Amino acid sequence: MKVLEKISLFSSKKDVFLLFVFILSLLSISLSFEYYKYKELTKFDSQLLGATVQKAYIKTKRTKKGKIKSYEILKLKSDDGLVFYTLSKKKLKNMQGKHLYVEIWAGKISFKEYLKGFFSFSKILNIDTKPTLKQELALFIEKQHKNKDIASMYKALFLATPLAQKMQKQFSNLGISHLIAISGFHLGVLAAILFFLIKYPYKILQNRYFPYRSYKRDSFIIVSIILFGYLLFIGSPPSLLRAFVMLVVGFIFYDRGIQIISMQTLLVTLLLILALFPKLLFSIGFWLSISGVFYIFLFLIHFKDANKIKQFVLLSFWVYLMMLPFSLAIFGNFSLYHPLSIIWTSMFTLFYPLAIVLHVSGFGNILDTPLEYLLHVNTHAVQILLPKGYLIVEILLSLVAIFSKKALYLLLGYSFFIFIYFIYNVA
Repeated sequence: MKVLEKISLFSSKKDVFLLFVFILSLLSISLSFEYYKYKELTKFDSQLLGATVQKAYIKTKRTKKGKIKSYEILKLKSDDGLVFYTLSKKKLKNMQGKHLYVEIWAGKISFKEYLKGFFSFSKILNIDTKPTLKQELALFIEKQHKNKDIASMYKALFLATPLAQKMQKQFSNLGISHLIAISGFHLGVLAAILFFLIKYPYKILQNRYFPYRSYKRDSFIIVSIILFGYLLFIGSPPSLLRAFVMLVVGFIFYDRGIQIISMQTLLVTLLLILALFPKLLFSIGFWLSISGVFYIFLFLIHFKDANKIKQFVLLSFWVYLMMLPFSLAIFGNFSLYHPLSIIWTSMFTLFYPLAIVLHVSGFGNILDTPLEYLLHVNTHAVQILLPKGYLIVEILLSLVAIFSKKALYLLLGYSFFIFIYFIYNVA
């Protein structure tokens, strides 16, 4: 039986030109809309906004007189998607997730600062006392755990709530930050679960009432609507937003017989996301997410003829080594436990859906004992930032490796050398 070959995304220079015009037009519309919102925000000295507290933390600073002064910093997201930081003059407790009405003074910020996320002085006018659905779900999770750190971890895992700095560092030392922060990996698992739950009920209805419909297409539409609702509900984290757009674009390509695992497809998806959401250009989480997908594609393109089992086993090692320089250059945390993230990542595919089922059924605390050990293990980590120059070399080698397998092996050796260097510094 002859297998139909997937067609390339571009068949002529005309296709490339038309795509470029479309992306540029889309970007112009998005930037124009953002600029309009920016002008509205800065039209007067102050503005009244409704906003949700995404994160609240204490920051200390030494004054010119040598005294230590503490500030409570709030990261807010307005009702129309504006992200900014401000000071809380009052010592308020348990602010995370609460909805506020604030007056902010942002009249002097630049358009670039507006896109990146800015700092503004503000005054809290009112705090909503009625809990939101997200807060009620967070409370539902908390009640299932005696350990507050475990509860905090699950809330981050399911509701994208920020972790305390101490926990962030621990997960970074263990090399599993990517498992706790909701990303495309989680979206993929959720999509697989939803497809499985929908498959058999849909086929029964399809066989009886609408046999002419496409199961895959209809199921994807249902799953996409559910995932889109979830994306909006948890506040559209950049990595999850990237994953959702890639999921939609990927299915459209698949449905039309266009090759999905290609750098052309990834580039088009990247440009489309940035054209729709230009603020993501300044998001580190977004670029880390894109980098992860890039290295998965790079592996699958060069080793597409390898045995599927071998691909599955080696892919985890490959992605870990390729993403390690990014992690070390940005966060700089490393320990002997760090390489074990390869194992944790494989196990997480089973843990994540199991954790969902346990929490929905009210038995979320069953796995608390091993997780408590993981949270409190002494990692003996070191804090060594990889110089940015090494990361630039990694990126350049990665781009050349798209076209050259020799460069791919050189890239692998380079990343492995960095890995051994850090192992030597920790041991």
